[in-house]
Amino acid sequence: MDRVRGLILVIQLCFFIASNANLVFPVERKFKGPHHSLDAIKSHDDRRRGRFLSAVDIPLGGNGLPSSTGLYYTKLGLGTPAKDFYVQVDTGSDILWVNCVGCTACPKKSGLGMDLTLYDPNGSKTSKAVSCDDDYCTSTYDGPISGCKQDMSCPYSITYGDGSTTAGSFVNDSLTFNQVNGNLHTAAENSSVVFGCGAKQSGTLGSSSDEALDGIIGFGQSNSSVLSQLAASGKVKTIFSHCLDSINGGGTFSIGEVVEPKFNTTPL
Repeated sequence: MDRVRGLILVIQLCFFIASNANLVFPVERKFKGPHHSLDAIKSHDDRRRGRFLSAVDIPLGGNGLPSSTGLYYTKLGLGTPAKDFYVQVDTGSDILWVNCVGCTACPKKSGLGMDLTLYDPNGSKTSKAVSCDDDYCTSTYDGPISGCKQDMSCPYSITYGDGSTTAGSFVNDSLTFNQVNGNLHTAAENSSVVFGCGAKQSGTLGSSSDEALDGIIGFGQSNSSVLSQLAASGKVKTIFSHCLDSINGGGTFSIGEVVEPKFNTTPL
């Protein structure tokens, strides 16, 4: 697939960026403002760095502190009717996955101020299982899965650097997002995407804690990422950008071709 062409970092001042077919996800920071100790944030970030796959971390905020990286999550709408899921934003891994109904050792509560939600394939009118002989599955695994039989689901399994694991099967369902239109207003749009339905979690991914979320959304370069799927369907260009507040937390994570000049780019 085409490489992701650039990562745009807008530091502190958040300029609204006009774009072509730009998708917008509001993001929140897990640790906001000066109310958390540096030790607490550093401890969290050490765990985060071990859990994510990539050695490349992007400093989100620009205050120069090691503790300011990787602390952002966003809300996604999945299914029909859409239900809200809070997922960690990760530029180092590829797939989107969320905890599913019936999962083993999934977190039941979070200290981040939101209710955790389990995805229910049977509760969505548009949910479809992805079979092991589906093109998405064979592309993800670079060929047919051994032992694939008719009506067998396409499995996924990821082991992160700290030993935490997530496993389940892929499903295809509707993703709801905000799309920027010609007058710079946003409107709700949706697109079918494939993501992981988490059946079993372990380690930090399976614990109810201050940092527990519904899942992780990866923006890596693989064809399995949501960014690549949206690009393949003609929804967006393979570019994403951050507009973040390093002081109070929060901001915007945008996908699409940026046409305004007020940004800095960092090649990947």
